[in-house]
Amino acid sequence: MSDGYTILALDEIEPVPYHQREGQKILTIQRLLDFRAAGINGWIGDAGEGLVPEHEEDSGSEELYVVVRGHARFTVDGNDVDAPAGTLIHVLAGENRVAVSEEAGTIVVAIGGRIGEAHGPSGWTSFVVADALRREGRMDEARAAIREPIEQFPDAWHAPYNAACFEAIAGEPDNAFAYLQQALRIDAQAVKGYAPQDPDLDSLHDDARWKKLVG
Repeated sequence: MSDGYTILALDEIEPVPYHQREGQKILTIQRLLDFRAAGINGWIGDAGEGLVPEHEEDSGSEELYVVVRGHARFTVDGNDVDAPAGTLIHVLAGENRVAVSEEAGTIVVAIGGRIGEAHGPSGWTSFVVADALRREGRMDEARAAIREPIEQFPDAWHAPYNAACFEAIAGEPDNAFAYLQQALRIDAQAVKGYAPQDPDLDSLHDDARWKKLVG
């Protein structure tokens, strides 16, 4: 670390299991560097493991994948793409993409953004980290990680909403309702659309505050 710039080696980043998807591990570059000009993260895997999860970007979004180490194989809209180290793959919105590792220690860096718009990080990698910690039974660390985006992204309703979920799971209803109220103030329609079907919040349903807030 130095004034004005940061140096970080990919090998210094601890891979984080990506939710419960088999093999996929994320390198949380954006979270560690607080890089805000575009979306950027890495994926790492051994031979036969998943790298980039299968998905499509929203309209107006593009992603550039850079194979910086090893050997990957992409499938883009049904087309197989052999991708050894040094390969660049530019994928447009609406195109389905997925990648697997062909070699141990393969790393793909993904850079993305929406055309014509300033990038606004959402803190989703903090959720990935928190979810991994929760599944390891490290609940206090998970709760701390899930709170990170609240201060960073004050206009993002899902930041306090996810914090409410983790507090509910931890058996802290007062904290959960406080975060839920914060999320409702930002976007009540979104919260009321998600909350009733979210099993993470089931422990709150018998509390009188639930009906008052969520309906």
